[in-house]
Amino acid sequence: MPVIVVATIKPLPEHRDEVRAALAAAVSQAHGEEGCELYALNQKDDRFVMIERWASPAALQTHSTDSAGLQKLNADLKGKLEAPLDVVVLEPVPAGEPAKGAL
Repeated sequence: MPVIVVATIKPLPEHRDEVRAALAAAVSQAHGEEGCELYALNQKDDRFVMIERWASPAALQTHSTDSAGLQKLNADLKGKLEAPLDVVVLEPVPAGEPAKGAL
């Protein structure tokens, strides 16, 4: 079963452009990882939101512990955020039309 991750990142205002660049680089890296089905960066005025879908809990675990891209991202974000990343791991609950009711 796929796993959905929603990560909210709030940069310090003076580091917004640097944080955005680091996140964009992480997207490219994650897209090449086994089990990555979706890794999409979104933004609002004061935050970025990464929405991810991994093929399995094991794929997410590998990304979380063994990804060189994620390790680089964590280093690049150090000292540039208002607060630690808010990461929520979710299980999909398909409903309605299959193409519209699940990520």
